[in-house]
Amino acid sequence: MPFDQEETATAAEGFRQGGGFGSEFVFEVEAAVALGNSERVHELIGDMHEADLGALLELLSHEARPRLVELMGSDFDFTALMEVGEATREDILEELPVETLVEGVRDLESDDAVAILETLEPEEQAEVLEALPAHERIVLRRSLDYPEDSAGRLMQTTLIAVPPFWTAGRVLDFFRETDAEILPDSFFEVFVVDPGYHLLGTVFLDALVRAKPSARLDEIMQADRRRVKATEDGAEAARLFERYNLVSVPVVDESERLVGVLTIDDIVDVIQEQASEEIKALGGVNPEEELTDDFWWIARSRFTWLFVNMLTAFITSSVLKSFQSQLEQMVALAVLGPIVAGQGGSSATQTMTVAVRALATRELTPANAWRIIFRELAIGAVNGAAFGLVTGLVAANWFQNVGLGPVMALAMFTNLVAGALGGIIVPLAFDRLKFDPAVSSGPFVTTITDVVGYGAFLTIASLWFHLN
Repeated sequence: MPFDQEETATAAEGFRQGGGFGSEFVFEVEAAVALGNSERVHELIGDMHEADLGALLELLSHEARPRLVELMGSDFDFTALMEVGEATREDILEELPVETLVEGVRDLESDDAVAILETLEPEEQAEVLEALPAHERIVLRRSLDYPEDSAGRLMQTTLIAVPPFWTAGRVLDFFRETDAEILPDSFFEVFVVDPGYHLLGTVFLDALVRAKPSARLDEIMQADRRRVKATEDGAEAARLFERYNLVSVPVVDESERLVGVLTIDDIVDVIQEQASEEIKALGGVNPEEELTDDFWWIARSRFTWLFVNMLTAFITSSVLKSFQSQLEQMVALAVLGPIVAGQGGSSATQTMTVAVRALATRELTPANAWRIIFRELAIGAVNGAAFGLVTGLVAANWFQNVGLGPVMALAMFTNLVAGALGGIIVPLAFDRLKFDPAVSSGPFVTTITDVVGYGAFLTIASLWFHLN
């Protein structure tokens, strides 16, 4: 049954409240797109927020996505493409004609336009740029010349820059008299520059409004305003925002000339992307992987991690094989061994997760590394003693063998200490070697706890029970 306008609004509102789009609504959109019914498409999603529209695009089929954009025509907000995964964005852009791309890019903020352009193939990117007005083309090309993931790629180039001799009243008059299309969509500060466009300072809007109309900007500006270099990594800029609670920050080139501004909405995306990549990396998943990626690409990307884990599993198995005769003599050892290894692995994973995150946020540095290492060792020792006592009592009662108690307790203590040590030393080592600790640490830490867990347990048991 087709949706009426009230039901369409309800579907969108339901998504905003966290329920997601219902399958009936998605089917209705797909059907309208398949029929080429532009009027119906506008009825269904014409007033939808770009973030909700992006979420809807993720749910549509490969064929329906670019077709929906074409049916929406000039009413399609290309900002919605900033709300989808990179694979989905590429899927849509590669099917759109150059004319559509040009019109869409012209309506975007410079940072969003750069994100669209960098997704295109070089030939198509050049074709879109050539079709843009000269001043827009120059600005976008300059941004694209900066390194990938740098502040220069993330910044907006539409900003308010005025000379230091202007007064607060003159700036406010400038806001009122200037065409809204020329001003940024949203901004928090006015930048004060000299004739060479070197950044002298900034004036926040609240200070501007409170100042006397006759007050000169060089009298009320912040001359020591924090700034970032255009070539600086976006993740470093994000840490600046986090540390100093910023909502915007000017971007300058190597000569301290003002070239753009970073705003909090750009940085939130960077923080979310960085956190997502770290979580995926800890699970052995390619940071670039998305739900919409090609099946075979995902299978290949996951193969390497699984292969490394298989090799480390053989190392653990070789330890068990060296104690084959002892295991045959005492079956209880085969039953209890995985408990020791598993508990050590869990402890190591906790430490490793904290260490990797602390390295990413620069909370863990050479200055405090030894203090944190000793703290983790102490935590491992305390938990090792506690769980050693518990598992020792359980093992002794379970198998009615008093000797298993101290064996289990000592092995558990040893492995939890080893796990805590490995969980922090391995990420630190990889970070020092310039490898991503989130990607590289997991298999090695797991191998340490498995080898130490089984090795310590079986060695202690062999000595205690005189097994050969």
